[in-house]
Order: sequence, then structure tokens, then C-alpha cells
Amino acid sequence: MNDPKKQIEIIKQGIDEIIGEDDLFKKLEAGKKLVVKVGFDPTAPDLHLGHTVILRKMRQFQDLGHTVIFLIGDFTGKIGDPSGKNKTRPPLTDEDIKQNAKTYEEQVFKVLDNKKTKVDFNSRWGDKLSGADMIKLAAQSTVARMIERDDFSKRYKNNQPISIHEFLYPLMQGLDSVELKADVELGGTDQKFNLLVGRDLQKNAGMSPQTIITLPLLEGLDGIKKMSKSEDNYIGITETADDVFGKTMSIPDEIMFKWFDLLSLKSTTEIKKLKTSLEDGGNPRDVKIVLALELTERFTSKDQAENAKENFFKKFAKNELPSDIGEKSISHKGAYPLPNLLKDIDFAASTSEALRLIKQGAVKVNQVKIDSKDTHIEPGVKTLIQVGKKKVIYVLIKGS
Repeated sequence: MNDPKKQIEIIKQGIDEIIGEDDLFKKLEAGKKLVVKVGFDPTAPDLHLGHTVILRKMRQFQDLGHTVIFLIGDFTGKIGDPSGKNKTRPPLTDEDIKQNAKTYEEQVFKVLDNKKTKVDFNSRWGDKLSGADMIKLAAQSTVARMIERDDFSKRYKNNQPISIHEFLYPLMQGLDSVELKADVELGGTDQKFNLLVGRDLQKNAGMSPQTIITLPLLEGLDGIKKMSKSEDNYIGITETADDVFGKTMSIPDEIMFKWFDLLSLKSTTEIKKLKTSLEDGGNPRDVKIVLALELTERFTSKDQAENAKENFFKKFAKNELPSDIGEKSISHKGAYPLPNLLKDIDFAASTSEALRLIKQGAVKVNQVKIDSKDTHIEPGVKTLIQVGKKKVIYVLIKGS
């Protein structure tokens, strides 16, 4: 896609803030292939859905034809990122970093395009820094500037210790941007200070400062705190299909569409239709199933996702389902009105009878009782339709 305005529109989807948008637009107008950098310190052995918020944005840049660098912070990991921390983080051992980095490399391609991703390590230049080099780097900032940072400021006011080496972290992250000649750097909202340091160091080096794009932090399964292993409110991208599906179904309805906005690869138009279906009286559970299926399929497979869905409903069904439920595929353009569907699969003699059955509470979709005659069944998703206790079938709507 060469249209700069359309590129900017896609780039800004689901972000929190963009700094340097005018410079970015000029580069796109000039036809420049952007260098997009994201750093991940290998602080834990596995990635979770919170990490994929940024990976998804990286994938969008890849699809727009730009160069994406997945930078593994094997050098900065030895310092420890102080972002959002109220105490000094213990440095990782070389063995921990090596093992975690290997795992990261294996997992990121569940989202990123392997052929379009450049993987780099900041030890490539970090290990070559001499003592004199570190002094020169440290001279490019001040203690006052560092204390402006929110987490340092809070710790200073609360008389909590701040180690000198922690000041080196944002400077090293900024040096990464200089070394890679980054046009864009992505990060969570808690990374804004570090990203700004990168702009400062690039200016000092006589370079065009990178555009900063921050993305919202993803709330975890509790719907309150940032997704984190330490909070045990996460979904790991290597978990089983049953776990990914079941955990996604457990999130509060209130954060469901934020998850769509930050994690789904569906278009804004598709997500808007799902929102409209709820406004028209649809069941939140049905929409959540769409999300759970998409995420489970992405990190496992389509077959495993469908099996996970079936297992979920068997496990949590109030009434036991038959073991030999049939399946039926129907061609239809767009969402299928439920009353018409019931007639077309011979679960009702007419749409009038279907409407009466719905009004009587005899109809269930994915084991949820339906009380709205305006309910529609979305295409592309295998859906369990029930009328009474004996009429049960899986229906797949295929676009005509």
C-alpha cells in the first residue's frame, strides 16, 4: 500500500499516542521503507497475549511493506528495565537471557511473518562499549531529567532506593535506536520515557528523530490489572487450545471489545458489526466466542480451536448434550436472521413458528437461551442451535 494517508490510518488503529506523526507522514510521502524497532528484554521464558499487542502492530507494519526489527535485549536485560517498578530489578544471568531469548525467537512467529522479520540482539553493540563509551553515553542526560520519570520520581519521594545502573537502561534503549537508525519505535504506555530518550539521542547524533507510537496496556483476565505472569492473570501463547479458549471466555464483558481492538486481526468494520449486534440485543457470550475462536486458532490451529469450543460447552453445559450432534452447512450472504435459520434447518415449520419458539424461551444458541427475535448468526463460525431438548445441531454459515 503506497497511499500515505491510508498507511497512517492503519498505523494509528488501536494506539494510545503518536509523537512525530508529521515526520512519519513526510517519510511515507517520500516512499521511504521505514525501519520499525521494538525491543523485548528476555525477562521471562514465555510470551503472553499482552506482548502480542505490540507484535500485532509490528505485523501491520510488515503488511504495509516496512522493515520490522525484533530486537532482543540480551544486553539491556542485564540491567533490568525499571519501568513501572517500585524496586530495583535483579539482573538476569547470562544463562537465563540465552534460554529466554531462544524461546522468544521460537514464539514471535506465531504473529510475525518469519520471512519479513529481522531479529537482532543489542549485545551486538552493547558488549563492545568501553568504560569511556558508557561515560559519554551517560553524559547525554542528567539526574534531573531521569527523576522526571514517573517511577523514579515516586521511588525518590518515598525514600525507596534507586540504583545508579538503572539510569543506564533508558540510555541504552535510546542507543539501540541510534544503532539501528530506527524511523519508528513501538512500546507500551509505560515505555514512553525510554522512547523519548531514543529521540533525544538520535537528535544528538544528527539523525532524524524516530516517531514514537505507544500502545495501551492489555488488562488481564481479571479485567483490572495489566496482564502479567506475576499477577497470574495472563494467557500464554504456548498454552493448550482448551486453556486459551476457556480463559478468553472468562474475561469480563466490559473489556471484551478492548481485547478485540488490541488483539484481533479483524477489520474495524467487522468489529463494529459485532458491537452493533450487541446493541441490537445480542448475547455478549456469542461475541466472546468469536474472539476466543480467533485467538485460539491463531496460536494453535483451526481444528484445535473448534475442538476447544466444543470441549468448553461440554464442560460448562447445564444440561448434557447428545454425543452424536449433527452438522449442517448453509450458504448465506452476511449474518443469518435466527427465525429464518430455524425454518431453513427444519427446526420450525415457518418463521412465525420460529418467532413463537423464541418468545417461549425454547431456543438456545451455543447453550444460551435467546429472547430476541432480532438475533443473527454470524457466518464462518460453527454455532450450536437448540430447540427444546431433542432438536440440536451445529450450523456453519458459509458466505455465498
